[in-house]
Amino acid sequence: MWVYLLTAVFLLAISWFIRDRQKISNVKDKYVFITGCDTGFGNLLAKRLDTQGFRVLAGCLTQKGVDTLQRSNSSILKAILLDVTDCSSIQKAVDWVQAEVGEKGLWGLVNNAGRAIPIGPTEWMKMEDYYTVLNVNLIGLMAVTLTFLPLVKKAKGRIANVSSVMGRISFAGGGYCLSKCGVESFSDSLRRDMHHFGVRVCIIEPGFFKTAVTNLESIEKSLQQLWDRLSPEVRECYGQKYFEKYVKVQRFSMNVLCDSDLSKVTNCMEHALTARHPRTRYAAGWDAKLFWIPLSYMPTFLSDVMLTLLLPKPSQSVR
Repeated sequence: MWVYLLTAVFLLAISWFIRDRQKISNVKDKYVFITGCDTGFGNLLAKRLDTQGFRVLAGCLTQKGVDTLQRSNSSILKAILLDVTDCSSIQKAVDWVQAEVGEKGLWGLVNNAGRAIPIGPTEWMKMEDYYTVLNVNLIGLMAVTLTFLPLVKKAKGRIANVSSVMGRISFAGGGYCLSKCGVESFSDSLRRDMHHFGVRVCIIEPGFFKTAVTNLESIEKSLQQLWDRLSPEVRECYGQKYFEKYVKVQRFSMNVLCDSDLSKVTNCMEHALTARHPRTRYAAGWDAKLFWIPLSYMPTFLSDVMLTLLLPKPSQSVR
């Protein structure tokens, strides 16, 4: 009996392996629009897809990003200014893309634009801190997706939304984890709705990677600003040592946990766009696969214990 069972598992694994590696054809006539292409994942993905023959349309937040990307790649790659928090900017981008793709429609939409700070203990936050992150990571992503959706439906294409392992388990206060949890939920609903129209929706869940979003200097500067604006009573509750240890935790996360190999994420994005049978979710990075995702499946009391070991305790915490 065990022999039959093992044989069946082996055959299923081989079948999945073969199916997972089947690719689409004729990429040279397929258009892909990517947000957040100034640096990081979006920038690398735009360059890689360009070398593969895709017609890459890139959205950048800055003119420098637009100029640099167009100057360093083929003449086929085109870029436009895009602020995902500005509805008029999004509409201008979709009109531009419509003119480029014509009746072909848009094969791929990659929602990559994002930001992380401010992060920190929840009590340190104000509502504007949440808006700052949510407007980019979640509301902006939703606005871009809904505006571009008719073009993707026309091509029966793909949507790849960049979430995070922090969308599965919340490691820090602030809008980042909250926004990524929202991306997961939005993408799940969208995937089920779009399945009827031949559109595939994939979620990319990176672990910690070295990008502009995880820039340690920016994170430490933001934490200092949050700390400085707290009332004396709240600062006393936490204590100076708590703040110093919290900063050290961020240094450990950014210097030790962060992976510099961004291709681990862009490989997932590429697969979502080029595979005949794309996956629903892609975990990218050793920490995502071996720590964060397994941690998210643990009973809450166990995951709480693990995260408590990583974070400092306030000076006036209940013993």
